[in-house]
Amino acid sequence: MQRRRRRYAARYASLIAVKDALGRGPGFRRHIPAILFLAGLAVGIFALARPQATVMLPSSRGTIILALDMSGSMRARDVAPSRFEAAKAAARAFIAKQPRNVRIGIVAFSGSAALVQAPTTSRDDLNAAMDRLHLQRGTAIGSGILVALDAIFEDAKNAQDQTGDPSTQDQQLLPGAQAQQDPNAPLNTAPDPNAPPAVAPGSYTAAAIVLLTDGQNNTGPDPLDAAQQAGDRGVRVFTVGVGTNRGDTVGAEGRFFRVQLDEPSLKKIAQNTAASYYKADNEGDLVRIYQALSVRLTMGRDLTEVTAIFTGIAMAILLIGATLSLAWFSRMT
Repeated sequence: MQRRRRRYAARYASLIAVKDALGRGPGFRRHIPAILFLAGLAVGIFALARPQATVMLPSSRGTIILALDMSGSMRARDVAPSRFEAAKAAARAFIAKQPRNVRIGIVAFSGSAALVQAPTTSRDDLNAAMDRLHLQRGTAIGSGILVALDAIFEDAKNAQDQTGDPSTQDQQLLPGAQAQQDPNAPLNTAPDPNAPPAVAPGSYTAAAIVLLTDGQNNTGPDPLDAAQQAGDRGVRVFTVGVGTNRGDTVGAEGRFFRVQLDEPSLKKIAQNTAASYYKADNEGDLVRIYQALSVRLTMGRDLTEVTAIFTGIAMAILLIGATLSLAWFSRMT
């Protein structure tokens, strides 16, 4: 088209007269709409390739284990109506807030620990498990963490067996699959030559543990040693302290004793696993804490298709080009 324009101009006898009649032309500006059109077309063609990128997105996959303290100290009423009832109410609110395809399991611990509900997406099963919980003697926080760890990696192993594709799971599956033989016995701190290498704390983003307790451990393995195992496997342990610093007096079998919140231990557990500690003084605080955890636990990096982004960019470029062409030359092209 540019060569045709030059040929037409050569037919005039006096080019100077034509130039004076036309005045100053649009110059390079006349090429901008065409350049934008070609750029938009190129981006649109690239979008057809369905490009992917690793971006931070709310993840609707994963496993969360709620580890709930069922010790006698949870009868204390410094959190209304009691620590136990407030914790259960907040746990129910947390379960209801999670996406439907997030798998949730429940571990209860007192003098020992047990998985009372394997990770599942059924909210009815989870609520039924919550109804079965009752208080017992003793507080084995370390056992609760270890049982929760076993539940996480057993769930991941089952998922791999169902898909038959090892690539669908994190490479840390095999380290986690080595379950603790007795989670209620003291941990053997001697190094295991056959143990897999430790990973960065918090690097296993497919699962997390929410530990809800007053923090007063009195039996079982050391909670900090158990937290170290969780950190070595990359699993985060979010701790929620139930109770107040002033504590309360509870009675059992004719004896009375004072129970207080052990915040330093819970903060250390969260710190060793690259997680966070939250304090709850009442039922309302517990619900708000679980709401905050819902956001923290569902964010992660994920490989996702970004076709819509490039399609939007292409449409925006084409729209800008058409607008400029109409504004400058009263035509679309």
